[in-house]
Amino acid sequence: MGMYEWWKVLPDDERRQWALDPFVSVGPLRFGMGPGEVSEALSGVTAESQRHKHRGSAVVEGVYREFGLKLCYREERLSGVVVDALCGPQVFAEGVALVGRVPSVLERWMADRAEAGEPYAELTYMDAGVPGSDALGVVIDVQRAGDHLLTRPVFVPFEAMDDLSHFLPGDVWSVC
Repeated sequence: MGMYEWWKVLPDDERRQWALDPFVSVGPLRFGMGPGEVSEALSGVTAESQRHKHRGSAVVEGVYREFGLKLCYREERLSGVVVDALCGPQVFAEGVALVGRVPSVLERWMADRAEAGEPYAELTYMDAGVPGSDALGVVIDVQRAGDHLLTRPVFVPFEAMDDLSHFLPGDVWSVC
């Protein structure tokens, strides 16, 4: 695999198109699903099987590397959806594409929403200045694509908002 293939970014028309229902679902994935329910929900979308990481006997992470998803579980329930900037499904919030975008463009969109007085459109920042929206339950993290950074959103349920930076494992927030 050449360097350019490693950083290849799928165009939107080759990605699955998903809608965000804040704090409820990302495409066919609903927060609170068990690992088996997630596998079933994605069985018609990708032939890839979910690879699990366990802590003891509990599933704590599910990965669909080729499809571009990393899933976090707390007590065997879906608690975080991380969408790969290069190859993951395109997720839309209020008609705006959130995956594989220029980070400053999405940050400006979130700031404009907050300034326009959108109810609960609170713009917050995590460590290293990574923006998030309290209204959408999303952190717009970044991922490397060659010499550029693209958006790699992390979606969470409402209960994560109390302590977002500690709700999911620390490796979720690392630039990859």
